Amino acid sequence: MISPTHHQIHAAVVAALAEDLSLGDVTTDALFSDYLSSRATIIAHESLIVAGIAVARCVFHEVDADLRVVRAAKDGAAIRANSPVLVVEGDGRALLAAERVAVNFLQHLSGVATLTRRFCSAVRGYRTQIVDTRKTTPGLRTLEKWAVALGGGRNHRQSLGDGILIKDNHLALLRPYGIRGVKACRLARERGPHGLRVIMEARSLPEVREALEGGADTILLDNMTTQLVREAVNIIKGRALVEASGGITLARATELAAAGADLLSIGALTHSAAAVNLSMDIVPLRARRAHGHRS
Repeated sequence: MISPTHHQIHAAVVAALAEDLSLGDVTTDALFSDYLSSRATIIAHESLIVAGIAVARCVFHEVDADLRVVRAAKDGAAIRANSPVLVVEGDGRALLAAERVAVNFLQHLSGVATLTRRFCSAVRGYRTQIVDTRKTTPGLRTLEKWAVALGGGRNHRQSLGDGILIKDNHLALLRPYGIRGVKACRLARERGPHGLRVIMEARSLPEVREALEGGADTILLDNMTTQLVREAVNIIKGRALVEASGGITLARATELAAAGADLLSIGALTHSAAAVNLSMDIVPLRARRAHGHRS
C-alpha cells in the first residue's frame, strides 16, 4: 500500500484550506462572536468503504488545534448507510470553517475506495488483481492510491520512474529509426535501470507476439475485446503477466478475469469515482454559550 506521510497529508490539507479560507469565514464571523461548545457528526447516507479519516482529522486540527475527534470509523472499514463516520467536538466556529474541506476529502477518497471494492468483488474467485493507474487528480496521487489500497486494490505505477512502460507513442517516435516492438523492448531492458520490470503495450495479437519475443515481463493489452484477451492469454501461456486495460466496466471485469488476465488496470478508480453521500450536522452542547449569538 502507498500510504501517505504526515507531510503529504498536511500539504494537501493546507492547499485545500487556502482555497476555502483565504478570505476567512465571513458568514460565521458575522453571526458569532464567542466560543460555541459544539459537536459535529459526519454521517454516511449510503453503504461505503471509509477512506480519508486521517486527512479529515488533519483538516480539523489545522483549523483549530483544540478540536477533539471523539469518535471515528477506521480507514478501510465498511460501514452501512446512516452510520456516523466521524464525530468532532469543540468551537462551533472552527467546525463550520473546517466542514466543507473535511467532507470533500472524505467524500472523494471514500468514493475511490468504494468503487475499488466493487471491482475487487467483481473478480473474486479469480487470480486477477485490480490495480490503479497514473490517471489521478494532480496533487492528490498518493491520497487517491491510498484509497484504492483501502478498497482492496493494488497500487501500480506510482510515477514514470518505477517501471518501464513502452506505449504506442514511444513506438511512434522510434519507428523512423527502424525500431519496432522487439528491438524497443530489448533496448529498454539494456539501457534502463537494472531490476525494473519491462511492460509493453499491445493493441493486436501480432504486437503481443512482438512483446513476447522482446522479453517483456508484462504485456499490457490495450482496449482489446474479451475474445482477443482470451487469445492473447493462450499465446502468452504464462511467459509474461497479462494486464488488460481500457474502458473496463464492472461487468467486463468479471469477463476479463474469466478470460485469464492477471491484472486489470483501471483509470476510472481514481479519475471517475463518484463522491459518496456524506453530510455534517453540528449541534450546540451547552445552551449557556448562546450569548455568543449576535441578533
